[in-house]
Amino acid sequence: MLAVVAVLAAACGTAAQPMEAAPVTDAAWPTPAGVGGPDAAAGGDSDTSCNPLASLAPNGLDTSGPSLQKIKQRGKLIAGVDQTTYLFGFRNPKTGKLEGFDIDLVNEIARQIFGSDGHVQYRAITSSQRETVLKEHQVDVVVRTYSITCARRKQVQFSSVYYVAGQKILVPKSSNAQSLTDLAGKRVCAAAKSTSLAKIATDPAKPVAVSVPNWSDCLVMLQQGQVDAVSTDDTILAGMAAQDPTVKVAGDPMTQENYGVGIPKDEEDLVRFVNAVLDKIRGDGTWANSYQNWVGARLGPASPPSPQYG
Repeated sequence: MLAVVAVLAAACGTAAQPMEAAPVTDAAWPTPAGVGGPDAAAGGDSDTSCNPLASLAPNGLDTSGPSLQKIKQRGKLIAGVDQTTYLFGFRNPKTGKLEGFDIDLVNEIARQIFGSDGHVQYRAITSSQRETVLKEHQVDVVVRTYSITCARRKQVQFSSVYYVAGQKILVPKSSNAQSLTDLAGKRVCAAAKSTSLAKIATDPAKPVAVSVPNWSDCLVMLQQGQVDAVSTDDTILAGMAAQDPTVKVAGDPMTQENYGVGIPKDEEDLVRFVNAVLDKIRGDGTWANSYQNWVGARLGPASPPSPQYG
């Protein structure tokens, strides 16, 4: 017992040696969930086996077809949309409602089916989910800055073109980059399964493609310095630049992106009906009013694209 007390006393009488402090480093920004690489690319336009812009000719605003009857009996048009892309499909933080150019189009399609407003069920989806929700009939239409390509036409149907965009880059205002050529070896962000990601992944300059679920994730990563640039359609980039005064849209368009309404393969009556709606809004000023409301001030004057049928 005395020996134990002696040992404890000796221990208490010895001054503790200070521990060496660990070096302090800057904390890393958290990476958004779902970040990947170029293997998430899909939907590129290298497949030229079809005329991607040719759609089924409209036959008037006829709702007697089986797809439209199903929608009318349900009482709702189910639409796959974006809720994170400012100007085209986003949730207004003040009202909680979905708004934007694409949302206007969804509302107009439903209005022509039912004759009144309030008949839309929105389903927020990512870029990579567009083909899946159509093939599985989880939605009636996808209106989500959806570029028409031959590769995608093998899986789903498209309406005629309702908007023409072009891929550019978004960089900090301090950057001199004007194209992917100036971003060789740099990390460039785009949404998974987008034509934009495919372009980045195959560009001869070999930028490093970084994929994310939503375009808003790209803006966050650019703000945090986790990527050097974002590259996608000028429509989407314009929305990002409108939200962040420290970034800019740069360069000339590298591609032509033709947006169409995605529709399941076996619903031709719905394709023809949507094309009739598009014909109507091209001619009666509805398209022009929506464009001016959401996009005109940022991208300049534009006219609705002419349809191709065949």
